[in-house]
Parts: sequence; structure tokens; C-alpha cells
Amino acid sequence: MDIIAATRHGKVRGRVDGSIASYLGIPYAAAPFGVHRFRAPAPVEPWEGIRDALEFGPTAPQRPYRPPLDRLIPDVDIPGEECLNLNVWAPRTVGEPLPVLVWIHGGSLRNGSAAMPLYDGRAFARDGVVLVSINYRLGVEGFGVFPDAPDNRGLLDQIAALTWVRDNIAGFGGDPGRVTVCGESAGAISIAALLTSPRAAGLFHRAILQSGPPHTVTRDKGARTVRAMAKALRVPATAEEFAGVDRQRLLDVQDELVGRADPVSGGPGFHIVVDDDVVPADPPPPSVDLLLGCNREEYRLWFVPSGAVERVSRLTLRLALLKFRIPGRVARLYRAGRPDARPGVILGEMATDLLLRGPLNRLADSRLTDSRPSDSRTADSRPARTFFYEFAWRSPVLELGACHALEIGFVFDNLRHGEALSGPDAPQPLADVMHRAWVDFTTSGDPGWTAWDTRRPVRVFDHPGTSTVLAPRQEELRAWL
Repeated sequence: MDIIAATRHGKVRGRVDGSIASYLGIPYAAAPFGVHRFRAPAPVEPWEGIRDALEFGPTAPQRPYRPPLDRLIPDVDIPGEECLNLNVWAPRTVGEPLPVLVWIHGGSLRNGSAAMPLYDGRAFARDGVVLVSINYRLGVEGFGVFPDAPDNRGLLDQIAALTWVRDNIAGFGGDPGRVTVCGESAGAISIAALLTSPRAAGLFHRAILQSGPPHTVTRDKGARTVRAMAKALRVPATAEEFAGVDRQRLLDVQDELVGRADPVSGGPGFHIVVDDDVVPADPPPPSVDLLLGCNREEYRLWFVPSGAVERVSRLTLRLALLKFRIPGRVARLYRAGRPDARPGVILGEMATDLLLRGPLNRLADSRLTDSRPSDSRTADSRPARTFFYEFAWRSPVLELGACHALEIGFVFDNLRHGEALSGPDAPQPLADVMHRAWVDFTTSGDPGWTAWDTRRPVRVFDHPGTSTVLAPRQEELRAWL
């Protein structure tokens, strides 16, 4: 059965399945091609009549993950130019306006889309939350740094999508005054930038960061990948010249340079840059309630399927310590806590804490009441709260353990589409608990456990028992200070 909703640009036709209405592939900005390529997002042209919103829209140009990740994180490729689109899931009938959750997908700023079945929003709509998922420009199109193009174009796309939500979500039963933005990995890194961006002020009221800390680089560092691509393409490193290169050739060169890089091992990639416009150099403190955390064994997504956890020798570990300037006392502490662990496990555990758990702990600490500026308050003048979690359930698939991205199927209560990572027997009770926490935080700002304070309470999601633990592994985290 079809259903009609109105936006400021025109009416859209969605589909009703039981008690849930879905609207797919709605454009929130003009297609970033032709005159709009390598530019800030432009407004959508209004349309006459009723536009079908029955199928997912085009995805941002990209290459799939390389093996073996392509089997664990199967992506979706939908051709077409109108890739700046979004999807909405909402209850078929709505009384009072409902809270809204906007999902920003991960993928190292070069992969991913809102069309992945894992991100289906039916469970959130079932539980009284309007779920919006968005596409944004990726790779060199969205985050390449050029002298003749605006920086952080993919982030500007996200801001344009949030602006669409503010202006249109009431027509789908959502409350534009109760918007939570949620993302994983690169999506969480994007949200960390949005939290401090003057361009995004007032567009959302709570935020959830899953396995992604604040991370920005200088324009010079951000431009290195573009310069390397320009050298391979034998063209000047300008947006004008890149726009003249065949898009498939551009993607091939991008994949050759960054396709093997990952957040743990490093390598060339794309980053959000400080530009003093969208992302200020001296940002104000975030003034929204924040839920953040990571998975206990993030590194295993990259180290285990690739065989790196087995290949890392004692010598490789020592060289890595030198490369990343990790003090010997830190390595000794991690070894002492894991006397039987392989060198690859020690390296992975340290990398997880260095790149994720440590920065997220510091972000939480920076928001403690006794050290927070007086303007770090919510719109209703209540001090902004922080809630910390850790996902600890271990997947049996390929011995991935509690790896990066494993929690997403539990958050979306969509284990069926997360089986590539979790296997067919993932515990539904854990999905019930975790999904409910995200619904409650989106609805009220309280996920159901103690807010972050000097005791550092962490909600550990595991099966068969989920519990709150005070200051887990603080000795190792303090070693990085």
C-alpha cells in the first residue's frame, strides 16, 4: 500500500508494510555532478506532482571493500547521479510528533551507503522513533582537499541533510526539536566535527558516537592524498583538473592509493580538515547530551581476516612501537596483562586504545561538570550529560571477537542482516537491550545507566549479562597520558 508525504520541494510516495511507512531515495540536495561537482551542496529543484520514493536512490561513487572485508561488510552499488539522498522510516500513523534519529554510515570516508540492508530503520519506527539514513559524498569527491574547491564537502552534505530534516521531518511525523544524530566509525568522526561546527548549530539536540573519536587534520596533511592521486593521474592537483578525468579512472587511482589502508594500520586516506569555516580550529564545547563508546576488540576486523594477527612478530611489534612512538613502559604494561597473547594481539589492543578508547575517554572527561564551561548546556539549560558504553560480545565468525562494526546489527535490532559479522546465532536478548538503550536515549536523553562522572561508569553490553562497570582498564588508559 502506498502513502503520500509532503516536503518543501514536493510530495513523495512511500510504501506501507504493516504498521511502518518507508520513503526511500528522497533527494536533499542537487546531484553533485556537472556544475555542482566538487562544490558545496546546492538546493534541490522542486518537482511537480508526486515523486516515487519506493526504492533506494543512487549511492556515492566508490569502489567496494577489498577482500576479505568485502565478504564481511557487503556494500551496495546503485548507479545514478542523485546520490545526495536520504531514507525515512516512520510509524504509519502518528499522534504527537516523534523523536528523530539520523544515521550517518561509516566506511573510512570512502565506502558505505545508506542503502545497506543492515541500516534498515523498521525496528526504530516500530518503537516510536523516526529513522532517517543519509548518503553523502565520499573519497576524493567528498573529502579531497583542493585549492579551488570548498573543504569538507561530504560534511557539508551531512549538514544539508540535517537541514532537510529540520525543514521537512514534521511531514513524516517527526519532531524537528528532538533530533539525535548517530553514526559509526567515519560517521561518528563526522558527528564529532558536527558537534563543534557553527554550520550545524541547532540542527540536532543529542548525539551518538559509535567507534569513532574526534579526528581532524590540517589542510596540508589532508591534501596529501590528492597530491598523490594527481601525480598518478599526471594532472595538476586542482578540482578543475580532477573534474576532467574519467570518473572510473579517478576511482581506480583512488583505490590503488587508499584501498589497503585501514584505521588501525594507517596509510593514506581521507580526513576532515580544519578550515575555520565548517570545522573551526578552536571549537566550542559541545552542548548536547552525548552517548559514546566502542567495541572491546575493534582491531580484530582488520587484523584477523587478513592474517595480520598471526604475521606480527616480536620484531614487527618493536618496529610498530618505534613508528608510533609508543613508550616501552606502555608495551610492558599490555604484555603483563596478557602474558600468553601473540604480538599481533598486543599490537591490536594498544592500537584500539590509542586510536579509539583513549580519545573517547578523554572526550568524556572533558565534559565533566566540574571542568566544563558554563555554556556547555542543553537548550533547556540543563548541563549536558555523557554516557559511555562498551560492546563486548564476541562473534564466533572467523574468530572476529568483539570487532569493529559488530554492534550495528544489535543497535538496529537487525541481526538477520548482520550475520556476515555475527553469524546466524547472535543473541537476540542482547539486541533487545542495546536497541532499547538507543531508543531511550533518542527519546529522553537517558539510555538507562549512570551518566559519566569521576567514577567513569561504562555500560558493558555482553551476553548473557549486561552490566555497568566503573573505570574498566583505567591503568592501561592512563599509561597513554
